[in-house]
Amino acid sequence: MLMDPHYDPKSQQDGKTEIPVLKTFTRGQWSNKLEFLLAVAGQIIGLGNVWRFPYLCYKNGGGVFFIPYVVFLFACGIPLFLLETTLGQYTAQGSITCWRKICPLFEGIGYGSQVVVLYSSTYYIIILAWAFFYLFSSFSSELPWASCSNTWNTATCLPFNNGDSHMNWSTAENASSPVKEFWERRVLNVTGSPNEMGSIRWELALCLLLSWIVCYFCIWKGVKSTGKVVYFTATFPYLMLVVLLVRGLTLPGAIVGIKFYLYPDPSRLSDPMVWMDAGTQIFYSYAICIGCLTALGSYNKYNNNCYKDCVYLCLLNSATSFIAGFAIFSVLGFMAYEQNIDISKVAESGPGLAFIAYPRAVAMMPFPQLWAILFFLMIILLGLDSQFVGLEALTTAISDMYPEFFHMGHRRKILLLIICLGCFFVGLLMVTEARTVFMTS
Repeated sequence: MLMDPHYDPKSQQDGKTEIPVLKTFTRGQWSNKLEFLLAVAGQIIGLGNVWRFPYLCYKNGGGVFFIPYVVFLFACGIPLFLLETTLGQYTAQGSITCWRKICPLFEGIGYGSQVVVLYSSTYYIIILAWAFFYLFSSFSSELPWASCSNTWNTATCLPFNNGDSHMNWSTAENASSPVKEFWERRVLNVTGSPNEMGSIRWELALCLLLSWIVCYFCIWKGVKSTGKVVYFTATFPYLMLVVLLVRGLTLPGAIVGIKFYLYPDPSRLSDPMVWMDAGTQIFYSYAICIGCLTALGSYNKYNNNCYKDCVYLCLLNSATSFIAGFAIFSVLGFMAYEQNIDISKVAESGPGLAFIAYPRAVAMMPFPQLWAILFFLMIILLGLDSQFVGLEALTTAISDMYPEFFHMGHRRKILLLIICLGCFFVGLLMVTEARTVFMTS
């Protein structure tokens, strides 16, 4: 039997039953359902939809990857998504105190989830710093990663868009592309070993500071500000995605990329790794088991129909992943066509797609600065949503543990500021010149 979320065990003393008295504090709620839907959509629809799902799809058998993906979607994704959302809505508590209301023995689950959110908030925002750096670099007469005439380029740098130079680039020994040198020598300036820390990249540090400032002011008033910000941050990436999709489909070689993305290979279904990747993608993309959905659901009205909301949001997430694959692989197909190489040599996942493969592709297009700006705006807004919603979940969890202290708005803002500053200073270690697997993969 579930414990009443409004029950106060202190009301029973000395064997006498008294009328429970609940201390109530002002706790915000979404102004309307649309704010909740957009906030959750912003959290679950992020970089994993753009740079992880399409790569996993082509890697694991193309179209047949949807079979294990859909199985895990309905067997794990939607049920767990619904469970976390309803847990927050029923208890009207964050991801730690919700367990205290349901079963205090499980409160450690909430603490563990918020440790994960704290760690991920510290390193995930580094991607936004990189994206801001690329965005600012796109406002130039020539994209700095489009040529080998810059101060950071080496003697082995060969351009990839001048005549037949792509053939020399693919065969020359120790040759390097300008986009890779921009990434490794200009943006990161990586050292030769992870053991060599190097110095802080102050340009990246300023971009990191800008990212944290934006995140802070997106949620500094709680759901009052978060609910308004998501009207832009959750919808504008879709506009960018549509623009990039239409542009990608009109490029020569786009059909080759789409075939590569979806061509089915039924034999891959017997590979356990395919099923593992599908399950991992569901948990990763749906932000399950980290407490964010519980925090967002806690600001709903008690009688909100969250069943329907959860199904719609899950289907929207998966549909976005599918459509993003067309936008990405149509452009990669164009790049393979222009360089006269197999598309498997340009298809990458993670940072390699966003900061090497795709920038290389837009540098080959007419008006490359425009497409670079649109792409990195999309990357920033997709990452920003997931970042500040996770930060909101962490702040909510701490505030709900001590409501009598944090119910006053200015104290909550100070708590948020302390979290942001602490994570920023820790993040400075990640904008040094030390070579890491994550940065160069």
